[in-house]
Amino acid sequence: MALNWFRVPKDIVFGDGALSYLAGLEGKRATLVTGGNSMKRNGFLDEAKAQLEKAGMEVSIVDGVEPNPSIETVIRGGKEMAEFGPDWIIAIGGGSALDAAKIMWVYYEYPDTKFEDLVAGKFPKLRTKAKFIAVPSTSGTASEITAFSVITDTANHIKYPLVSYEMTPDVALLDAQIPAKMPPHITANTGMDVMAHAIEAWVSTAATSYTDPLAHEAIRLVFAQLPTAYTNGSDIKAREDMHNASALAGMAFTNASLGLVHSLAHKIGGEFGITHGLANAILMPYIVEYNRKATDKVDKLEKEMGIANLPEALKALNLKVGIPLTLKEVTEVQITEKEFNDVLDRMSKNAFDDPCTLTNPRSSSPEDVKKIYQCAFYGKSALEI
Repeated sequence: MALNWFRVPKDIVFGDGALSYLAGLEGKRATLVTGGNSMKRNGFLDEAKAQLEKAGMEVSIVDGVEPNPSIETVIRGGKEMAEFGPDWIIAIGGGSALDAAKIMWVYYEYPDTKFEDLVAGKFPKLRTKAKFIAVPSTSGTASEITAFSVITDTANHIKYPLVSYEMTPDVALLDAQIPAKMPPHITANTGMDVMAHAIEAWVSTAATSYTDPLAHEAIRLVFAQLPTAYTNGSDIKAREDMHNASALAGMAFTNASLGLVHSLAHKIGGEFGITHGLANAILMPYIVEYNRKATDKVDKLEKEMGIANLPEALKALNLKVGIPLTLKEVTEVQITEKEFNDVLDRMSKNAFDDPCTLTNPRSSSPEDVKKIYQCAFYGKSALEI
């Protein structure tokens, strides 16, 4: 019998003022990795730096991580770390910053790493030079919990989900004051990313008695608290619940993996640059419809939570938080019908080949994936596929 694993960070530190944990670290140097300007603008980058300096450490900063971190960026970050020599790598920001920092960590410790080896799951043993702390600014990706990183090949418009337990952070640092600064649309997109993580872990073919309770509670919390976090961002109770929901869903999916929602979202994100959480949110109801023929866990979830129809409940939640119900209605990027159809066959094949497809509860095909994309673009039911 094959053995299963359940792995999460050694420490999950949460509560008001959790950033103060950094002042108790032991080491000589630390590198902070972040994305755009939000962590600097809101004072969290400076606070993290000050806490590390309290610990007696010299601090460097690697910034400029894109919303879809590229291969070039993670290699650059690894080189900057190699010049500085940190004992600790602290990623602070959204999922992109956390994902990028994980792969920078690989290139710091192993500068000659070939990206195609990472795509193939061939990861070296980490922690030869540094340990890793993740501080999320969004309640969404759960990169602070997981063994996952998503890196984009910008030349070929493909997002690669990279997976290795070596990348699981040593410490996840959860401070709800940080996501409280998120604007409503980011709260919505990242919140529905949490829902996608939880639902996909719940129905995954690799789900276990360890992952199910975590996924179940994350789903309950998102339904209960995302609308409040969206409409009243300063509601700290809603923010704490969403931050915890993200971590719980992360613990579930890093051990049970995901499914077609993420496979399709990765590839349409690579083609058009649509935000990952937004793509997940739109695709999810259609894929739940598609999957329910192959699993009784959708019915079970509906019964246990008092939900009449899960796909319709997900659509209603999308509308409550300002998310459209079809891909053709997306406004953050333009996806015309012609552009969509021009890449549809390639995008469908690439999505089917995504590693997340392996644990989807229903066996699929590139043709089925193509039909799901079409349902999500035009707003048609996926029950007939």
